[in-house]
Amino acid sequence: MDKPKKRQLVLIFAFVFLDLLGYSLILPLLPFYASDFGATITLVGLLGTVNGLGQLIAAPVIGRLSDRYGRRPLLIVAVAGTVLGFLLLGFAKNLSMIFLSRAVDGLLGGNTALARAYITDITEPQDRAKRLGLIGAAFGLGFIIGPVMGGVLSLAGLNVPAFVAAGLAFFNLMAIIIWLPESLTPEERRQRRTNPHTAFNLSNLLDEFRRPCVGPLLIISLFYAFAFTLFQSNFSLYAKEVLKLNVQNTGLVLTYVGLLSVIIQGFAIGKLTKKYKERRLITTSIILLGISLFIWGFTRQIWLILIILAPIALSAGILNTLITSQITKAVYKEDVGGTLGLASSLQTMAQITTPAVGGLLLSGLGPWSLGIASSIFMVFALLTALGKSIKKSDLDNQSPCYQQIAS
Repeated sequence: MDKPKKRQLVLIFAFVFLDLLGYSLILPLLPFYASDFGATITLVGLLGTVNGLGQLIAAPVIGRLSDRYGRRPLLIVAVAGTVLGFLLLGFAKNLSMIFLSRAVDGLLGGNTALARAYITDITEPQDRAKRLGLIGAAFGLGFIIGPVMGGVLSLAGLNVPAFVAAGLAFFNLMAIIIWLPESLTPEERRQRRTNPHTAFNLSNLLDEFRRPCVGPLLIISLFYAFAFTLFQSNFSLYAKEVLKLNVQNTGLVLTYVGLLSVIIQGFAIGKLTKKYKERRLITTSIILLGISLFIWGFTRQIWLILIILAPIALSAGILNTLITSQITKAVYKEDVGGTLGLASSLQTMAQITTPAVGGLLLSGLGPWSLGIASSIFMVFALLTALGKSIKKSDLDNQSPCYQQIAS
């Protein structure tokens, strides 16, 4: 890889790290901040729902627009929206402003999907999984450092983390404007603006589900998102109610998981993809994650939890990276942004619904039900991965799907 592209990769890595650092600064403190304005538990929960719904709607739109007009302009719009959202949160005088801040951040978001599309533009297919793994590592690092940093900053006031997050986002914005070049050539952008296939409409996006190599990957991504977020979003409650851990110990366990994810996505992905085919790694990881989540549901000892979290972090880190890598290789270049935005929306759908579903399962049936429900989703993912084989003779020999099968 030449020096300009290496520099672009470093900038994107730093961008994702700072973006997630800012987000995770305010995430643990949001319930306390909203409570100061009289928010009930239900309203605090709706804050996350409002942000998630915004992302659900916006991610495919922003991704498709980036396919037509370039990644850099849409990154500027998305990060400017993040700055505005955090400033509204910091200056909030009532609950309505807090809701507005989360809605703005959601509707103008899509930062991570755009970063992944940018990486796809500047990376050769054989190196893509390794580079996308670095994005996952940056994501994990931000979530490890952010909550601790936010807790310290909150000692000066609950709105201080929001202002610091706005400052980080503003630095990201300036870095994009000053240093980050566009990843698509002027000729590519001209051609895409006149290509009706890259126009944003619901039909174009739904077509991705019908494409033989892309549709199964999107469905696997959805099942994986439901399984893993059911575990992730309810782990703190599980730790409190089942393991009887306090806040500090729960935070240490989550930090342990974050560190495992960073190591796997930052260092192990590249070595694994050199030795094994990506689709075989995906299938193996689906099986490993399904078994591990099932065992987790019946685990009551902290030492056993620390053991079972290792294969969960390993398989989830591999799946998160390689599904994205495979999607970028299975679509036409002009579809990358929109399809990654669609995949991001599917994951957001899981993030919106699983906290409430998990809470009902945990309180109504018990922790074993979380493990069983998560593993059932992974069974569906496995059935999709092992579904009907695709024949090259049924495909256009110029399609990425044909080329992928041929290789």
